[in-house]
Amino acid sequence: MSTQQANFVPTGTDGLDQLLTGGLTPQRMYLIEGRPGTGKTTLAMRFLIDGRDRGETTLYVTLSETTAELQAVARSHGWSLEGIELFQLAAAESWRTEDQYTLYHPAEVELGETMKAVLEIVARVKPTRVVFDSLSELKLLARDPLRYRRQILALKEFFSGRDCTVLLLDDHSTGSSDLQLQSLCHGVVLLEQLPYEYGRARRRVRIVKVRGVPAIEGYHDFTIRRGGIVVFPQLRLDSPPQPRAPVPFASGITELDQLLGGGLTWGTTTLLVGPAGTGKSTIGAQFVSQSNDVLQAAVYLFDEREHTFTKRCDAMGMQMSDRVSRGIVHVAQVEPGELSPGEFSHNVRAAVDGGAQIVFIDSLNGYLNAIPQSDAPLARMHELLSFLNERGVATILVSAQHGFIGTSMATPLDVSYLADAVILLRFFEAQGAIRRAVSVVKKRSGTHESTIRELRIGPARLHIGGVLTEFEGVLTGVPRYTGGSDPLLNR
Repeated sequence: MSTQQANFVPTGTDGLDQLLTGGLTPQRMYLIEGRPGTGKTTLAMRFLIDGRDRGETTLYVTLSETTAELQAVARSHGWSLEGIELFQLAAAESWRTEDQYTLYHPAEVELGETMKAVLEIVARVKPTRVVFDSLSELKLLARDPLRYRRQILALKEFFSGRDCTVLLLDDHSTGSSDLQLQSLCHGVVLLEQLPYEYGRARRRVRIVKVRGVPAIEGYHDFTIRRGGIVVFPQLRLDSPPQPRAPVPFASGITELDQLLGGGLTWGTTTLLVGPAGTGKSTIGAQFVSQSNDVLQAAVYLFDEREHTFTKRCDAMGMQMSDRVSRGIVHVAQVEPGELSPGEFSHNVRAAVDGGAQIVFIDSLNGYLNAIPQSDAPLARMHELLSFLNERGVATILVSAQHGFIGTSMATPLDVSYLADAVILLRFFEAQGAIRRAVSVVKKRSGTHESTIRELRIGPARLHIGGVLTEFEGVLTGVPRYTGGSDPLLNR
């Protein structure tokens, strides 16, 4: 299919095509801008390779790099540029003569030679896809903005009568974003690289403008991998909400399910909150342990190693190692500084698309520390949770509070208003020992107990005791005993 017959020209990068709602409008000129190192050349090469693989004639015009350097970049991605016409404009300098410099400024002569070479190679090759890398050289030769704009207008006029889609690369080396250049192009794509003091730099892409196309706005994370650029569009529900199962999702522990009014509701988010060591991860893992060949789970560990997690769960009788080996439970250990928020959301979505109906994120504290954040983390988490809820997934989050005992313990990210159910865990002191208490303080769907029960971890399972009716002030960490003797679990 030719570009004249196609509605869109694919860029070769699926995520970018999603942002452009299909691809590029054919026979138009586009600007790809960004500082050096943001991925412009990689994106442009993939654009031409996609065209070549579709049987199109493609042309790469390089002003700043040699063809040998381009070949090396392609090999690093495992690509072959065979079938793509490479034209190095540095060869135009060989046409220069000293006599030409007697009447004209050298830059004017070089610009004329450059434009002449461009037109000749395009006329000879007759490509349907062209890349110019980069415009900074043309801007330097033009010397002033007016002449530079006229040259771009001349290029646009030249290509207007041809079946050709053009990418112009601008590396901002001669200044910041050129608004005049943006106004001349049919569409503008901005690539950015944001370095951090620790971990991998974060890259993001923004569709600045596309005429006549309802492109998805805003910043979207992307990364450069062997094989090209991978764009992670912000999550949008592109399918109807899935119906929720009427039967609650039970934990397998009768007393815990009683606290929750039967269990968790599908398509909701449950937040486990409390100080470190109170059993939040263990309760979350208890729900994950109810997975089976039909009901699969995805676990994302930010604070704990996978081996430690599975070994600890096995000791509690959850048979987690067996579930992981059988592929029922997928455990992903997130390394600090390795993922952007968009990439993490993309991974979670891929797991859900692959069949996961339970998602366990442990913990929000680790998420904030391990994933570089340059925008509102609460908004990104809201986006992810909304998507999971609409897909009917049972989502379990862990959030550790600062401190151990007291009423002023705070969380680093308050998502309690986003959670459909909140399970609160506390340490409390009783008769010279540290105990744990568990209660459900919020549940939007259905009823739940308002009682406070004692929680005990081990030796081989979770134990939920009776209601602590003979204590007051348990949630403060320093309760007052009001009953008789022997009130606690397993004494």
